[in-house]
Amino acid sequence: MYKTKTERGPTMRELPEGERPREKLLERGAAFLSNTELLAILIGSGTREESAMELAARIISFSGSLGELAGLRAEELSFVKGIGAAKACTLVAAIELGKRISCSAPRSRAKLSGPREAAELFMEEMRYLKKEHFRAALLSVKNEVMSIENVSVGGISASPAHPREVFSPAILKGANSVILAHNHPSGDPEPSPADESLTRRLCEAGRTLGINVLDHIIIGDGRYTSMKEKGFIP
Repeated sequence: MYKTKTERGPTMRELPEGERPREKLLERGAAFLSNTELLAILIGSGTREESAMELAARIISFSGSLGELAGLRAEELSFVKGIGAAKACTLVAAIELGKRISCSAPRSRAKLSGPREAAELFMEEMRYLKKEHFRAALLSVKNEVMSIENVSVGGISASPAHPREVFSPAILKGANSVILAHNHPSGDPEPSPADESLTRRLCEAGRTLGINVLDHIIIGDGRYTSMKEKGFIP
């Protein structure tokens, strides 16, 4: 049961100045704010029954975790009482910006030296995806990432990747090698027989084209499997 107007928690303006999320952010920096406070700033205002802070706390409770929140669509967020289309779009846009920033230019210039660095390149964005996405990092002769290409999007349990779709961007951009990656929405990165077969097929196609497949990373929820480390890639 929702609180009455008189029972509602204090609004942002009613909070002591040192406890207001915006003022705290300006004074101390965003890193000092809780998840609820950061969400409250994005929401901006509450409802007649709840303050912005209470509404933010309920959004986190509704989603279950920040990871689950990152995977929600605007329509799903709109199911939360007090979150209309405008606020839902604001939250989804902010989350998407965060994902893009995590995969932006500084990281894309990184020089990859092993499976862990390769997994980190894809992890933060791909671990929350609800369908299987297949991507390819194009690398220079010095193993520097030139770009990350979206190859295909599949269903909940499969993302077919044809060699033509995988290697066309690499050929056009003159890549020396590629690192392939796809996610498992279940969160378990253990490779399936189909993953093993696809890895062998793409490695063979790469050898024919003169483009090395350095690794195929399977992304789970905070975990990964390197097909190179598993012995499927010479």
